[in-house]
Amino acid sequence: MTRRDDGMLQMLRSLLAGSHVMSFEQLPSRVAEEASAAGFDDVRVYLGDLQRDVLRLLTGEGPDAAQWTGDAQAEMPVEGTVAGRAYQYGQIVAAAGGDDAYQTWWVPLLDGTERLGVLRVTNAQDGDGDGLHEDMLTLASVVAMLVVSSRDTSDSHARLTRVKAMNVAAEMQWTLMPPRTYADDRVIIGAALEPAYEVGGDAYDYAVAGDTIHFSVFDAMGHDTSAGLTANLAVAACRNHRRQGTPLDQLGDRIEQVLMEQFGHSRYVTGILADLDTRSGILTWVNHGHHPPIVIRGGRWSTLLKCPPSHPMGTDLDLPTVVCNEQLEPGDRLVLYTDGITEARIGGNEFGLAHFIDFLVRHHSDGLPVPETLRRLIRALLQHHDQHLQDDATILLCEWFGAQPRTIKVVAPQAGVPLPSEVPLPSDRGCRQGAGAGLPALR
Repeated sequence: MTRRDDGMLQMLRSLLAGSHVMSFEQLPSRVAEEASAAGFDDVRVYLGDLQRDVLRLLTGEGPDAAQWTGDAQAEMPVEGTVAGRAYQYGQIVAAAGGDDAYQTWWVPLLDGTERLGVLRVTNAQDGDGDGLHEDMLTLASVVAMLVVSSRDTSDSHARLTRVKAMNVAAEMQWTLMPPRTYADDRVIIGAALEPAYEVGGDAYDYAVAGDTIHFSVFDAMGHDTSAGLTANLAVAACRNHRRQGTPLDQLGDRIEQVLMEQFGHSRYVTGILADLDTRSGILTWVNHGHHPPIVIRGGRWSTLLKCPPSHPMGTDLDLPTVVCNEQLEPGDRLVLYTDGITEARIGGNEFGLAHFIDFLVRHHSDGLPVPETLRRLIRALLQHHDQHLQDDATILLCEWFGAQPRTIKVVAPQAGVPLPSEVPLPSDRGCRQGAGAGLPALR
């Protein structure tokens, strides 16, 4: 065992042993202290904000754990920075500058495939190439685990990762919903929701059970706290009855029953409830008064999945529930969304369905990771709407790889996950530019 290997093992043992009683505020100092044993002279943790626009330094000091008087940058934008590039593409990036003795790296910080932020790692220039990069990825994985294990009990984490005040409905929604990125050897899932700090009645959910993946998107009546309560109750009712084995054709009725017991006829939600069999690629779904799902095929063509809709859940209109099926092909992207995506309007111009699909197609062609594509979609939507949405906008996207499980080398680029053997991006690398694409055909 080399001296570096021995130092890495000592670091991992110390951090894992201390993790059981480590607070969020203690994390940066403990990581820096233990990482020095592995030859990392300076390690600093930057976490992304809720909207994935800025990276903020975690110091452990002050009410937001970000009080800093040293020489490190306290906050950096994701756009146009070397650190942001590591965050966007999920790859190690060498920092510009430095001297003959030390090199600084930016390393993506990931919880599975959910982007948390980046590590700033400085070490002596005599590092051992690929072994050094693998050690940095190992360190980043441990730090991500420490962040995730301590953030749910930390108000400091919430303050650090927010750039403005959040309303009560958004506080409920973000606590309820699953991570915005998930991937395994069969699928990759990405989600986005705006306005992040003023969510009203939108919510999304997904869950894996063996070979089946469930998806649901809800849009509750209204844009206030009551709408948030309605959406939260719909998600909870969906999960509760789904986990009891309620079939898809009855799931909407069970959700409606729960809503009516609580609200009578005063509140309702539209939604899509869907199951994907990852062995066969058969998608099964029910439409409860919602916009139809979209399938993007071959990175170019798109189709609306039409299905006779039942009534919105909570209206008690007693319309029949029709279960529809679609055979997906490997590489197909399923897209569920709410009307705030397509009907966002500035002046007299909507963002529009064609523009929405075109954006997804073009950025897929660019080879961007799914979470980065959705981050850029939300930025484009906000820019179109002068940074102020009049309705919630939610998107849930799933790409099915096919019946044969894919290797990590196939999944990683699409999920934005670094591989140990990859060559780090140089610091002067520009953002990839894709060729333009025409409006996709709606078949």
